Amino acid sequence: MAFDLLTQFSRLFFPKNCEACGKNLLKKETMLCTDCLYHIPKTKYHELKDNPLNRLFYGITNITYATAFFYFHKASKYRILIHKLKYNGQKEIGIELGRMAGTEIAGSFFDETNLIIPVPLHPAKKRLRGYNQSEMIALGLSETSGKELRTDILIRQKYTETQTKKNLEERRKNVSSAFKVIKPEILSGKHILLIDDVATTGSTLIACAEELLKTENVKVSVLVLAYAEQ
Repeated sequence: MAFDLLTQFSRLFFPKNCEACGKNLLKKETMLCTDCLYHIPKTKYHELKDNPLNRLFYGITNITYATAFFYFHKASKYRILIHKLKYNGQKEIGIELGRMAGTEIAGSFFDETNLIIPVPLHPAKKRLRGYNQSEMIALGLSETSGKELRTDILIRQKYTETQTKKNLEERRKNVSSAFKVIKPEILSGKHILLIDDVATTGSTLIACAEELLKTENVKVSVLVLAYAEQ
């Protein structure tokens, strides 16, 4: 109660703004205003085993299920959430969106997954950024779902350039052999939920999944915050 009163008092002098539209938040609103929260362009892919994101992996690697929380449209105000998470040091955005995504998929076939693994950053890039944005998303998701989160099994062993301006072939080549499983004994019998921030061509997720699937008796499903349709 005292904390709530302090929060409300501080907002009189330091009002918090919606991270998407910039409007002042009301006292019961946290990261997004009610209007932005209501209008998130959700994909609802967790309700469809065959969906556009899952089709990125067909004939390439064996992804069991795939979903994205929302669409990553260029003109969308929600695009700034990813930018703030990745480049502005606002890791709490990833945690909160991870919680939302976890609530969204609860009760779907994603309940079959039992181990959460975020796409890892190279140690040099993680030191530069201060944190792994995918790990922040995974933290929120783990909190909501109660599923175990591990960041010490899949590592990034090769420093790669940004994928942003590369074509499909260049993206796949860029992340080829970039990832390595260092504790395969932990993975046996697990259905892994692989977490990333944005999927465009799926190249990074494919490289991760192929490495994880080298361990026998493992399944891999995918959840990303945003899907940039091609």
